[in-house]
Amino acid sequence: MMVIRTILDIYIYVIILDAILSYFPNLQRQEWRMKIKKLADVSCEPIRKQLPPHLPIDISPILVIFIIELLSFLW
Repeated sequence: MMVIRTILDIYIYVIILDAILSYFPNLQRQEWRMKIKKLADVSCEPIRKQLPPHLPIDISPILVIFIIELLSFLW
């Protein structure tokens, strides 16, 4: 049980790091940055597709983190 929680915590940090790095356009082509983006997009992309396209900011990372925390609390 503790291992799963640790993995979820690390994944939350990956999502937060991806959100922060999105403000640095000069890092977008770095290989390590693209790997972080791919990891975060596994869960953010399906939610992003369900959100209205005209939102001023991308709130999918916030929603994913909320869902992960909610599921870990209920589990």
